[in-house]
Amino acid sequence: MSTSKPKTKKNNKVKKSSPIKGLLLLVIGLLLIAGIILQSSLWKKYPVESDKQRLVIGNGETYSGFIDQLAKDKKVSFPIVLKLYQRFMIHDSMKAGVYEVTQGMSVAQVLSMISNADNAEMNRILVIEGTTFKQLIDALKKDDLVTKEVVHLPTKQLLQELNIPYSHPEGLFAPDTYFFAKGETDRKILTDLYQRQMKALDDAWAKRASDLPYGNKYEALIMASIIEKETSLDSELEQVSGVFERRLKLGMRLQTDPTVIYGMGDKYQGNITRQDLRTPTPYNTYTISGLPPTPIALPSKKAIEAAMHPDQSDNIYFVATGNGGHTFSSNLQDHNKAVQDYLAVLRSKK
Repeated sequence: MSTSKPKTKKNNKVKKSSPIKGLLLLVIGLLLIAGIILQSSLWKKYPVESDKQRLVIGNGETYSGFIDQLAKDKKVSFPIVLKLYQRFMIHDSMKAGVYEVTQGMSVAQVLSMISNADNAEMNRILVIEGTTFKQLIDALKKDDLVTKEVVHLPTKQLLQELNIPYSHPEGLFAPDTYFFAKGETDRKILTDLYQRQMKALDDAWAKRASDLPYGNKYEALIMASIIEKETSLDSELEQVSGVFERRLKLGMRLQTDPTVIYGMGDKYQGNITRQDLRTPTPYNTYTISGLPPTPIALPSKKAIEAAMHPDQSDNIYFVATGNGGHTFSSNLQDHNKAVQDYLAVLRSKK
């Protein structure tokens, strides 16, 4: 008698994956991706070259521009994440100032820090070359980190308070980027800018070229301000200076538009008409001979040095090219041709 084991039925059914398990894997995957994104953006360590460094935020800078620059410099990834974080978590604008970023700070921490001016250790004040004294005063009035003592005073009284021995403030303050302690007084700031400008003027005057057509260093400062307004190219400063210096020696009028604009004051609305050129003011160098009575802007150190060292060419004319820079000429025929070339460039751009 043989015995046999009963056959067992094989279960050929494949076990189905649990929907909960699939969902869990999806969530884990999404969390990993989110972690990677956050690690490359918000949680990323802000790049610091040493143990700490200064981060300068200027007036008018925005979070959007700041974040875009970080991304452009490849310091962070996923800038949209940073912008969303700022919009929904910070709810504020960037505050101008100089901040200290230490090693180990995350990008998120830096974004939060620069939304509060109390976190700034210093205040950055930018005085742009060629701006006017009025623009400088307006900027100081609007700066919340500057303690106001003199900016609201009438100009004559302000100069007396600062012990400045001039009757007109234009041109007397050095344009540059400055860093002052938070809460610094406008008195200290203006005094510092004045002393810097006077040193630059004194140094340049002591080393000036011979046979200049200036009666004193103040007249040289007036010329420097005109040079500053006439060209934005450092390579042209001495050429412009040479044209005006030779015109003074020849008894020719300077005929420079920036002086006309300055003399118009608030009447200037962006365009000069022929009537404006014919309307006499103390600053209209189309109607007066020689220099205007005061500077017309805050000239840079480079412009001051150019006023003391004009080029040695024969040029007495110049006109814009229309593509940046100027064409310089020694005679009226060449100048008229350069003017026609300039007008042709303007027509081609319309």
